[in-house]
Amino acid sequence: MMRISPTAILVVVVLAVLLFGAKRLPDAARALGKSLRILRSEAGALRADGAGAAPQARPEAEPVPMTIKPAPGSGSARPVAADHGTAPQG
Repeated sequence: MMRISPTAILVVVVLAVLLFGAKRLPDAARALGKSLRILRSEAGALRADGAGAAPQARPEAEPVPMTIKPAPGSGSARPVAADHGTAPQG
């Protein structure tokens, strides 16, 4: 086990104060702590869900017909193909 000397801790604290300023340092520490808590909870959720398991296929939902609305003063609305990779024929 590696021990950190008090001198090394002091150097890190002094550098942090110089870089962030004394006023912003508490906010930065709070944000770091919050990020670490979120990371730990997400990692725990992944372990609980069985991240190594194969993803289950979801049943396909019926496609929703979409319509492009015309700009004011132009013609009527026209239907759009359900497949986003193809252009409507017409």
